[in-house]
Amino acid sequence: MSRPSPQRPERSRRHEPDPRKRRSRRAMEGALLELVAERDLSRLSVSDVTRRARVHRTTFYEHYTDVHDVAASACTQMFDELVDATPVFRIGQGSAGADEAGVGAAERGHAELTAVFEHIAGHAELYRALLGPEGSARVIDHLLRRINVAVHVNRVGTAATTHADDPEETPPDPAAALLSGALMGVITDWLRRGCEGTPEELSAAVAEHFEGAVARPA
Repeated sequence: MSRPSPQRPERSRRHEPDPRKRRSRRAMEGALLELVAERDLSRLSVSDVTRRARVHRTTFYEHYTDVHDVAASACTQMFDELVDATPVFRIGQGSAGADEAGVGAAERGHAELTAVFEHIAGHAELYRALLGPEGSARVIDHLLRRINVAVHVNRVGTAATTHADDPEETPPDPAAALLSGALMGVITDWLRRGCEGTPEELSAAVAEHFEGAVARPA
């Protein structure tokens, strides 16, 4: 019988007030990421994770339901941290909207897409397992929502310099949803094809379409 999934807000768990619990989660998620680099997620057991993290099984079940749950948690946390650190830029400004270094919005968008693809490639086995045919609906939904919020913020603008302060939800924005779905499609197709080419090449292939697909709101 499966254990009930712990109730926890996805983006706020890094603010867990109990240092011991934070350390335990960090250790188990770190262990999972190490193990996935060594063998398929489907071949990992709870014992593998607890042994590598040096925690007891009861500690594992205080936080997760199974190996897939810890993988989903590690993946969404890691992706959130990537997006949080990403600078905000205005979609639809082309070479305009240059920053202090004279880099325009289009160039920043290309750089940010490259960073996302580099992150995906660096953890390809984990993402392939969680976004593939036998993957996690929770992870797919989380990534889509997180990308959608970031794209919306890039479209409408914000006083913030990075996406760390993005809202949990945004008003309906069909254009942002379109671009978010397209980016997820690119990611899953690239993973399915074994991440052919470099992140830079993939970014260059899609950046111009993202820049020109939707004009920024008036």
